[in-house]
Amino acid sequence: MACLARRLAVCLSLAVLAVVCLPSRGEAMGRLPQPPPDLNFTISVEGVVWCKSCRYAGYVRAMDASPLPNAAALLRCRRDDGRALSVWNATDADGYFLIQADWESAPFKSKDCKVYVPRSPASGCAAAVRPAARKRAPLKFRRFVPLPDQLQARYSAGNFTFAPEEPAKC
Repeated sequence: MACLARRLAVCLSLAVLAVVCLPSRGEAMGRLPQPPPDLNFTISVEGVVWCKSCRYAGYVRAMDASPLPNAAALLRCRRDDGRALSVWNATDADGYFLIQADWESAPFKSKDCKVYVPRSPASGCAAAVRPAARKRAPLKFRRFVPLPDQLQARYSAGNFTFAPEEPAKC
C-alpha cells in the first residue's frame, strides 16, 4: 500500500509540474507549421478505344483489336440540382485518352459522372460493341495523383470497343 501511495504521489507531482511549466494556449509543441494553401481538387479519367478484329497500326493479338487514334471521348457529369459539366478529349496514337477536368469538377461525385465515346473515327469500324451504342461507362477510382497546388483523383472508364458493321470489311 505504501508503494502504491508513493507512485501516486510521484505521478501527481509530474502532472502538476507539466501543467505549470508548459506554455499556454496550445504552444506545448512549439509553433506549429502553417497548413498548406488551399489545394484544388480535380478529377481525371483515362481509357482506351479499340477496333475489334481489324488489324490497324498497333494491333494487339491477345485482344484481337487495334487502338483507334483520334476518337473523341466525353466526360459528362450531372447532379440532381441541375449542375452539369462536360469535358472532351481525343485519343492518342495508342487509342489512350486522358480527360482532365478543372476545379469545377470538385462538387461532383463519381456516381454523377460517365464517359462516352459517341462514335468511332474509323468508318470501317463504326459499330459500338462495348459499351453498346449510346451507352456510357461508369468511373472506377484508380489512385490520387499529386500535382502542383492540386490533388487529382484519377479514374478509369475502361475500354471502349468498336467493330466493323460487316466483319469481313476492315
